[in-house]
Amino acid sequence: MSMGAYDEEEHERRERKNSEVDASFDDERTVYEGSVEYEGGESTEELLDQFQEIQSD
Repeated sequence: MSMGAYDEEEHERRERKNSEVDASFDDERTVYEGSVEYEGGESTEELLDQFQEIQSD
């Protein structure tokens, strides 16, 4: 077998492999359960002051 023939066969093998669709995986969306908590007691003015401090650093 010549090297050119090998390359062509390998290319065709890879093309067949890449064209196959694997539908065996679970295609359902994952449902996440839990909660998120945050403390947001600062006023808008306090948040703006904090933002300006961060930018000036």
